[in-house]
Amino acid sequence: MTKITKRALLAAVATLPLMAGSAWAEGLISIIVNDPANPYWFTEGEVAKATAEEMGYTATVSAHKGDTNTESTLVDTAITNGAVALILDPANADGSIGAVRKAVDAGIPVFLVNAEINESGLAQAQLVSNNAQGAALGAMQWLELTGGAGNYVEFFGHPADNNAATRSNGYETVISQYPDMVKLAEEVANWDRTMGYTKMQSLIQANDEINAVIAGNDEMALGAIAALKEAGRMDGVVVGGFDGSPDAVDAIRSGELAYSVLQPVAVFSAEAIRQADHFIKTGERLVDEEKQLFDCLMITPDNVDNYTAPFTLSQ
Repeated sequence: MTKITKRALLAAVATLPLMAGSAWAEGLISIIVNDPANPYWFTEGEVAKATAEEMGYTATVSAHKGDTNTESTLVDTAITNGAVALILDPANADGSIGAVRKAVDAGIPVFLVNAEINESGLAQAQLVSNNAQGAALGAMQWLELTGGAGNYVEFFGHPADNNAATRSNGYETVISQYPDMVKLAEEVANWDRTMGYTKMQSLIQANDEINAVIAGNDEMALGAIAALKEAGRMDGVVVGGFDGSPDAVDAIRSGELAYSVLQPVAVFSAEAIRQADHFIKTGERLVDEEKQLFDCLMITPDNVDNYTAPFTLSQ
């Protein structure tokens, strides 16, 4: 897995202008992400931390790794440490509601990033990728490359994350208009590369002809590619990803991954800090809407050289 350097992250942050007048802010901002072993979540935490520190705050990054009990403990720690704001990528759309409410009851404003919870009015903001737009973007690119015909498999993310269903539904809405695309299987691989690899191995054994793979994130797509290569079945198979991770970009350059839908995580992670800073200072939201969508971008061989920093595509 590609190592994302702090220099590259700071380069990404440098492209995102900070609010004037924030240099002397004080206080702890607690940032809780999913699993930093995944470069997407690592970038999410490090960009938020770097942005907070640039604005004069102290910041800590911790990880719940999808476990709501760990998440609850980390929120308790943020409360104990007197955090002035909490930036949280929730572990579970339903199961994280209690942790968010606990922070709010303790007087800590909460800004959710990347994933939503199934309750409005608790968090000051929920900043997420426009997953429906991104899925449609990816599906149309994938269909163009497959010619709209063939046998395919889909890799589905974590069922407790609303993003997984939104992307899958977005794929289905577009692909269902092409009757010559035949879905052989849909496998849950929990956003994980190793699981994508093992599930793809089983699919290869059960199906003589797989022409295409569409995945809910890059890690699952890269696992599928590894299995296809190992089995000598990579030739002619169109594999599409979602995230825009550094490893995915390398796979696009090598010709193994057809494309990746880039989530602007570097943008909305920094934006969450800016909105937290504004709320801390004024007691008011910088943006009226709680749920805020950030459009995704397409990375293909044609524009891959515009990838200038982790999860950052220059226009």
